[in-house]
Amino acid sequence: MEDELTAVSIYTDGACSGNPGPGGWAAILVWGERELELSGGESHTTNQRMEIQAVVEGLRGLKRPCKVTVYSDSAYVVNCFTQKWYVKWQRTGWVNSSNQPVKNRDLWELLIEQLDLHDVQFGKVKGHSGHHYNERCDALARAAVKR
Repeated sequence: MEDELTAVSIYTDGACSGNPGPGGWAAILVWGERELELSGGESHTTNQRMEIQAVVEGLRGLKRPCKVTVYSDSAYVVNCFTQKWYVKWQRTGWVNSSNQPVKNRDLWELLIEQLDLHDVQFGKVKGHSGHHYNERCDALARAAVKR
């Protein structure tokens, strides 16, 4: 009998002071009664890059394949996967519906690599609505901007 995959929830957020400007990302991994907070930043970036980076780093924080639900307040991130934008981007040579190069391709490709390692679903949370983990991620990401 195969081992069942560990169920993990990952909450993510990105922040930027100026856009572009210094930015931060955060991810909180939750499984059972355990939690792991991750955060980091870059000196010159955009908010969208930090939103994607948060998911990449959250998934990289897993030590083995897991059944993951990623929660983000970024429609950009969530819609990319729930609406399968990335499939079309790959098929069209990474150009978007406006026939322009897809922004942040490097991070999207890193994220797609992580999807191959885990069973991942995406869920949207409303930002700044009092959701405990979303608020904590926001605080961690904003703190990472200042580092």
